[in-house]
Amino acid sequence: MEPTITIYCKNTHAYHEVPRGISLIELKDLLNIQLPYPIIAAHVNYKVENLKFLLYKPKDIEFLDASSPSGMRVYVRTLNMVLACAINELFPRADLRIEHPISKGYYCTLQWHGENGCNEEAPVLTPQMVEDIKQRMQQIIAEDRPIHEEEKQTKEVIRMFAARYNDEGSIFEALGNPYCRYFRMGDFIDYYTNVLLPSSGYLNVFDLEPYQDGMLLRIPNREEPTRLEDSIPQEKMFSIFQEYNRWNKLLRINNVNDFNVACKSNKSFEMIKLAEALHEKKVAQIADAIAEKRPKLVFISGPSSSGKTTFSKRLQIQLMVDGIRPEVLCMDDYFVNRVDTPRDENGQWDFENVNAVDLPFFRQQMHDLLDGKEVDLPTYDFSIGERVFEGRKLQLQKDTVLVIEGLHALNPCILPDVDHSLTFKIYVSALTTINIDNHNWIPTTDIRLLRRIVRDYKYRNYSAKETIARCPSVIRGETKWVYPYQEEADVMFNSALIFEFAVLKRHAEPILQEVPKFCEEYTEAHRLLKFLQYFIPIPEKEIPPTSLLREFVGGSSFHY
Repeated sequence: MEPTITIYCKNTHAYHEVPRGISLIELKDLLNIQLPYPIIAAHVNYKVENLKFLLYKPKDIEFLDASSPSGMRVYVRTLNMVLACAINELFPRADLRIEHPISKGYYCTLQWHGENGCNEEAPVLTPQMVEDIKQRMQQIIAEDRPIHEEEKQTKEVIRMFAARYNDEGSIFEALGNPYCRYFRMGDFIDYYTNVLLPSSGYLNVFDLEPYQDGMLLRIPNREEPTRLEDSIPQEKMFSIFQEYNRWNKLLRINNVNDFNVACKSNKSFEMIKLAEALHEKKVAQIADAIAEKRPKLVFISGPSSSGKTTFSKRLQIQLMVDGIRPEVLCMDDYFVNRVDTPRDENGQWDFENVNAVDLPFFRQQMHDLLDGKEVDLPTYDFSIGERVFEGRKLQLQKDTVLVIEGLHALNPCILPDVDHSLTFKIYVSALTTINIDNHNWIPTTDIRLLRRIVRDYKYRNYSAKETIARCPSVIRGETKWVYPYQEEADVMFNSALIFEFAVLKRHAEPILQEVPKFCEEYTEAHRLLKFLQYFIPIPEKEIPPTSLLREFVGGSSFHY
């Protein structure tokens, strides 16, 4: 009699006796699993696994399509491998570099090298070259090439990748494992941080088009993956990414391996000093721009855990240096009472909704201040969920600028009838500009999620499980209420620090390890723990007390 195992399938909400050694693909067909979109991966005991994964012990199984975050990551990683393979076949002297997300896709460039492995003058990437790459990708997809996951001794994998790529093999050293996994499609090998699809034929939705001096890899819409994401213009966002890429070149750091090598060479303190100095210079430049325009209202917006509060405090200091007297207001103090807060589709409080702010009251106070009147400022008491008044009075003087910080500060609806000449708008976000390697980028949301996990645990008594559980709602709110208005900003500030993952690692790992292995949130906790393995931890003693990072790890000289 064939040996069997018992698995629990979350899609069928039932236990099943299945043959021992069955693959996930075979299990999907056996149970006739139907999802809204094609199945591309599965959670096995809350870890993401390839559909070729074999089952030998009892497991909890949940099949995924591209509408889930884990499924979309698998899809996009596989798309990256097909893109890298197409470039390798067409331009053997070029290597793909996935720079950063932009315009709801991924901005990519080509790095050219000579036979001796040294960089040489790069040919211009023409629209015809981009079209040729796209057509080769379509050919690879049409051929439905199998993608194999292989494993060899780390020293052998390093040798293989050193022969194929320039300085790419050493990323494996950071993991410290005797064996390393990599992927093969025909003769082409590549490395990715997690699983891929079984073959290239699954990739039926993508596009590739010229973008700036590179190209834009367009991906499926996350809610409806049978169609492409709508590309949106993000010229200011692209500019800030490019600015920080130039700063990274000053530090001579483009990827995690460069960072780890610098840390091993005792250069981490130098990196901290230079990164903090660049931040301070940027804040000073923004203050100078405000001093030149002389607005009455400065709006600061950005997604959760972007460092808006510390940025506003540092900007306050630089404005005073320029002879301006700033008064800082937080839009959170204008929340409606808790009982009047909007609820989301799940019946939970929707604090990201713009209508969680008492807009009529906020507008009235802003107009009174602009008219020279004195107002009684509110304070929101989160412990009771009500707005209170504690005698804080404010009247704007001739040399006063009102700095308004909040999630919705760039939304035109908060003050629709205020003259643009009276305002200056700033968008703050943590835009990661370091990659794991050329083909593995770091999502911009990861740095903010890690910040939030550390801060919530340290100051708000929330576990990592609770913070991760709240994350989808936060992202939905930011997507609806924050991101659409980021290009409204007069200037953008990137609050990310190139060294902060290595600092957050010390704080976040023990917190993430507390997440139980039998809950939904473990999927994200496990992913973040695997990601942090790439970084060498560094001490934080050299981080100044005014650093944005201090808002999250502690030790700030600012009062919050």
